[in-house]
Amino acid sequence: MTVTESGQGGQSDAGGRGLQELVGSTDAAAFLADVPLEAALDGAPEPECPAFPPLLLQSLWGFGGSLAEAIERSRNDGFDGLELNLRHSALEGLKAQAVRSALEKAERALILELVTGGDYVPDLGRTADQHLEELDGLLAEALVLQPLKVNVITGSDSWGWVEQQRFWGRALGLVERYGLSVSFETHRSRCLASPWGIARTLEAFPALRLTADLSHWCVLAERLMTPELAPVQAMAGRVDHIHARVGWAQGPQVSHPFAPEHHEALEAHGACWALFAERHRGQGRGALTVTPEFGPEGYLPTLPFTNQPVADLGEINRAMAGWVRERLG
Repeated sequence: MTVTESGQGGQSDAGGRGLQELVGSTDAAAFLADVPLEAALDGAPEPECPAFPPLLLQSLWGFGGSLAEAIERSRNDGFDGLELNLRHSALEGLKAQAVRSALEKAERALILELVTGGDYVPDLGRTADQHLEELDGLLAEALVLQPLKVNVITGSDSWGWVEQQRFWGRALGLVERYGLSVSFETHRSRCLASPWGIARTLEAFPALRLTADLSHWCVLAERLMTPELAPVQAMAGRVDHIHARVGWAQGPQVSHPFAPEHHEALEAHGACWALFAERHRGQGRGALTVTPEFGPEGYLPTLPFTNQPVADLGEINRAMAGWVRERLG
């Protein structure tokens, strides 16, 4: 999809507060501007850090239907909006204005995912300059859709520190130019693949904001991520978005997060997410956004010889949304 239109949406939640107000903003884009908050009770002083509940986005990973079907599904399943790749088939052939209008009418938030390097596992032949050129073009396309947030999967874990520094300096310059609320995902095979290098990167680049997907780090480190670990502490104040998938020491996705054998993994992830939410509220950034992102076959384990999934993907993501609302609300 190549987007060529511009415009402005204005989603609101059932309580009458706009989604922009709930999430807050630190950039200059008009469509992400902060909205002053009113006191919750007459005569009560306005709290310094309002405790907004998290906004839950429904992932379109593995979904093959239309945008209209995705919007209806998200409403029926109790989500606040959608997260999807900019190249998802649900956007194919649609004008930007039509996408914005459909989402606004349905009061759905939108988080776009941008991927550079050819695919989710980047082509090792792609240079940093090529990743940056791709990112520039993708941000330009994303801008006209006016998403609430943008999640970026970019760079390569094969680059050395000197190349990483050059890359981050230019990538964050692009983010500043476009004025979108952008966070970069802690994704395997990418610049933020390793938990052990995150503190150095964050110290070098104070403007870098994160999408936390700890399931990737579990695999790379071959251990659960827990709040007391140095990498989790280092990133806690930089997280703007969470991918709520539960990984374990040997894989990025457990068979079912609420199975008793995976209780330890679920609690470890939940404790980290609660830490991120606390830091986010403490910074006055409004509602944290969370996408339950358990994936289809390939991530979801299957039975041998039949390739049948061991659990229902939709049920898992709906249940995780409810658990996150209760845990982080």
